[in-house]
Amino acid sequence: MPRRSKGARLQLKGSRRDKNGKVTHQATWIIRDNGRDVSTGCAPDEIALAEERLRDYITSKYTPKRRVRHIDVIAVADVLSIYLDAQLDKLRSRFKVEFENEDTIPDIRKFKKRIERLNVWWGAKMLGEVNGEACRSYTRKRVKRGGARRDLEDLRAAIGHHADEGYHREIVKVSLPEKGEPRDKWLTRSDAAKLIWTCWRYREMQKGSRQPLDELKVPTSKRPLRHLARFILLGIYSGTRAGAIAAASPIPALGRSYVDLERGRYYRLKQGAVKTNKRQPTVPIPLRLLAHLRRWHRIDPGAKHFVEYNGKPVSSVKTAFRTAVRLVGLGPGISPHTLRHTAATWLMQRGADPWQAAGYLGMSLDVLLNTYGHHHPDYLSDAVEKIAKRGVGPLQKTSRDQLTPHFASHEIAL
Repeated sequence: MPRRSKGARLQLKGSRRDKNGKVTHQATWIIRDNGRDVSTGCAPDEIALAEERLRDYITSKYTPKRRVRHIDVIAVADVLSIYLDAQLDKLRSRFKVEFENEDTIPDIRKFKKRIERLNVWWGAKMLGEVNGEACRSYTRKRVKRGGARRDLEDLRAAIGHHADEGYHREIVKVSLPEKGEPRDKWLTRSDAAKLIWTCWRYREMQKGSRQPLDELKVPTSKRPLRHLARFILLGIYSGTRAGAIAAASPIPALGRSYVDLERGRYYRLKQGAVKTNKRQPTVPIPLRLLAHLRRWHRIDPGAKHFVEYNGKPVSSVKTAFRTAVRLVGLGPGISPHTLRHTAATWLMQRGADPWQAAGYLGMSLDVLLNTYGHHHPDYLSDAVEKIAKRGVGPLQKTSRDQLTPHFASHEIAL
């Protein structure tokens, strides 16, 4: 009887030497699969990377069935795999990236992690097992309700894509946890000023001595948060999302959000990118921000982006932003997206026209009014004015006999 295959697995292949004992081939991890050896290119101490290469190999080797079947025999792993392939093709074309470089794009990297997280929990289940109780169990396991909802939205989209492709005909419902309350964290002008100045002045602290008992740290000449000061100014005065701020550039090119310094226009949608439901309209740049942008370009005309760290564009400022918030002492709940909340709040507080404010921020009028409308000085002002007036309006002309029995039988004294 033939021996059962062990499947694809990692194996450490030792180094090889010539007749003189000189090493000709370094030790490396390989993938053994039914007598076939596939190189991972990973050294012995790169076990985590080798395991990732093994997962990619197994994923690429497996091809889910693409034909109509009943939901009781369709693995959720197949549904997620088909959806992953379709969405990655769209994201690659949207960001103009090759397969080898796709993990450098935050949107692609986060999407793949969400699908991988879903696959761990749902992959072995059949599509017919997806129901409300299973979704609630996943939410409890995930702990964070917002994160669970985002994951389950991907699962719902994957199932919808599977049905649209004609691979199943039954109805499968995904139960989502309730949405959380909209965040209303925003910075005062004083908080914003403290944050910017802290980022600009902060110096990296290092131990002044290599002695193990010497814990004293002294400031160095390195200023690791200065790029964040520019990021904050762009975020507060333009209300732009973090990705478009990081891509903002005075030089037009694919994958960049072009800032026209001569005409004062901010083309927030990256060149070559496809429009999504995240609105990124072209907007005029406030004069105060435009002055900063022109000055930054004069200081370093060769810079390809306004926000760079060590001469390279940033993909995320979450870690640096967390450090700055801690140094200022602003408390929990403040993130780079808070800058967008701040811009919307300031516009409402200063009485901006809601329709124009929504267009400037790139959000719907309903979202603006529902989330930030209470900051507007005219919020419910007409109702407040009318409720406080006495003896004015149609009630003055109504006789006591015309009132309902309830009001006619009770005296109202104010």
